[in-house]
Formats: sequence, structure tokens, C-alpha cells
Amino acid sequence: MNLQIQAAFRLARRATVIAGFGFCGLALAQARSEILASGLENPWGLAFLPGGRYVVTERPGRLRLIDADGKVNAPIAGLPAIAAGGQGGLLDVLADSGFDKNRTLYFCFSEPEAGGSGNSTALASTQLSTDGARLENLKIIFSQKPKVASRAHFGCRIVEARDSTLFLTLGDRFSRKEDAQKLDNHLGKVVRVNKDGSVPKDNPFVGKAGALPEIWSYGHRNGQGATLAPDGRFWMTEHGPQGGDEINVPQAGRNYGWPVITYGENYGGGKIGDGITAKDGLEQPLHYWVPSIATSGMAFLTSDRYGAGWKGNLFVGSLKFGYLDRIELKDGKVVAEHKLLAHGKARIRDVKQGPDGLLYVLTDEADGKLLRLRPN
Repeated sequence: MNLQIQAAFRLARRATVIAGFGFCGLALAQARSEILASGLENPWGLAFLPGGRYVVTERPGRLRLIDADGKVNAPIAGLPAIAAGGQGGLLDVLADSGFDKNRTLYFCFSEPEAGGSGNSTALASTQLSTDGARLENLKIIFSQKPKVASRAHFGCRIVEARDSTLFLTLGDRFSRKEDAQKLDNHLGKVVRVNKDGSVPKDNPFVGKAGALPEIWSYGHRNGQGATLAPDGRFWMTEHGPQGGDEINVPQAGRNYGWPVITYGENYGGGKIGDGITAKDGLEQPLHYWVPSIATSGMAFLTSDRYGAGWKGNLFVGSLKFGYLDRIELKDGKVVAEHKLLAHGKARIRDVKQGPDGLLYVLTDEADGKLLRLRPN
């Protein structure tokens, strides 16, 4: 191959990478992805630790410490029994805001039923040993009720609020969608608990007969992404059925409609319920996708590392189409979307802004990767 052809190929590759990041204001936002770690089996959740290290969950039931240089360490010991299979397994992980002092991690997982075939989403707190090799003082601080014989719709994203309470998304378990409208169970809900698992006194259903006090909002299907907005509000994405993936900003005590209203339809076609998209007393999504993109992790970018045009944007992963969606917002509405990393076609499972202000991404594959997006 002569030098001119080689140069042309280099330019083409560079153009492909840059074009995948779309326009930002009047100038092309130039960024590139780099692989920090690979060989992860279906990684699901990512958290940042001091010293430039990372902790990553693998859905089959392993927790990994990754060094700043990308070295993937042996699995961390001390996990509880996990019902891994289907969509279940070891899912999200969160480092406590005071990790520097207390070494506390929170993780959620599909918890097997003792002596039975059911399972449900559970939330645990633990301390990471000083050598990073094991978990200590592990406690299950919340367990979804009831347990269901299902391998689908666990939800399981964790967010720490500014008041130090924890939000946890919970799926409807697929076969129990009608329970998302009932307050006597945790299916299809967002719950809010204190860090010891106790119920905050200002939760909306505290003291209400027939309602579980952990519930924050209801009428959800399967919350696969969640984050705290710059103004402190809790945001989430959730899977629709065939169409109707949503972005919601759940407020205390509100009903988000599933399965009474939806912009999706049954798999293979056909309306869900009455086939309506709106009803009095039920909240509309901030944004929805038809067809579904299979939303995953989400994060707001608060840094200016990629230029002013990206600051304040929302980033959402797509599992189905294999891209990272950069979402521009104005006055609380979505005004533009840009597909990033689309050239790779890898399932994007999680996205987080790191302590350095850069974006980090997990790809959900048998040879999953931890990526970092660097500005050019």
C-alpha cells in the first residue's frame, strides 16, 4: 500500500471516530475512546475509588477492583448468594460519598429465595478491606417483596441523594406488571431508604394503610439507568415494551403509569391494556423513544472537559443499537440527540462521569470493556 493510500485510510478512520460524536454548537466536538480494561464478563455497574481505581460488577456474580493502570484484579471475596441468570446477577455498585473515611460500598443484585425458586432485587452495604481483596461487615439493607420466579426486570440502579438517602430502581419482574400500580408490593417501583435500610420519615407513603413505606414512586416498568441531576433531582430511564423507553424525573408519591399508559406495544404487536398513552392522574415521561433503544446507564456531564457545548448534557446508553446518546436539554425538554460510539456497535451498559470530569463507559459483552472518552 503506498503512502498516499495509507494516509487516506488514516484520515478516514479519524473522520469516522470524530463523526460518531456529532456536532456541539458550531464546532465539531472531537473526542476519542480508549480502552482502560478488557476481559470483563458482562460488566454492569461502575464506581470510582480513590487513587484512580475503579470497582466494576460482572453480572455472573463477580466484583472486580481495577487499578489505575487498567489491571483487572482477582474477584473480590465475600459476596452473598446471587441468583445469576437471564437479566439477573450482580448488577449496580455505588461508592459511598464518604468512602475515603468509611470504605463503604453499596451493591444490588438478584437475591435467591431461601428454600424456594423465587428471587428479587436486594440492596447491600459493605466495607471494602484495606487491601481491596474482600468485603467486610456485609448487610442486606433492603429486599424487594415479593420474590418472584423470574429472570427478568430487576431494575437495580442505585443513586445517593444529597440528603444521603439512597434511591433504588425496581423492575416489575415482567410477569407481574399489574403490580406496578399497587402499593402493597415493591414491583415496578422506585424506593428510597436510609443507608442503614431504615425508612426516611418524609417518604410519601409513610403511615398510609396498605402501602409499603419504602416506596417513593410507582407505575414503573424496568428502571435500567439512574442518576442525580446537577440540581439534585433524581432522574431515571426505564425500558418500555416494544417501543416506549422513557426518561422520567420521579417525584414523591407520583404514579408513572405502567402498564395503564405506555407509548409501546406488546412484543410482536398488539396494544397493552386499553392502548392509551395518557390518563388523568398519571405522569407523562419527560422523553420517550419509539422504537425502543433499550436504555441503560445515564449520567449528566457537569464538567467542561469536552467544551461548553457538552456541559450539562445528559448521556444515556443504548443496549439495542450499541451507542451512547448525548442528549441536549433546554427548559427541561430534550431538544437534540447525538449518537456517540456508534461505530463500535457494542452494547453500552453504564456511563459515569469520573472525578477527573471525563466520561467512562462499560460495554456489556462476554469480553466487556471499560472505556474512557478523551477530548482531543
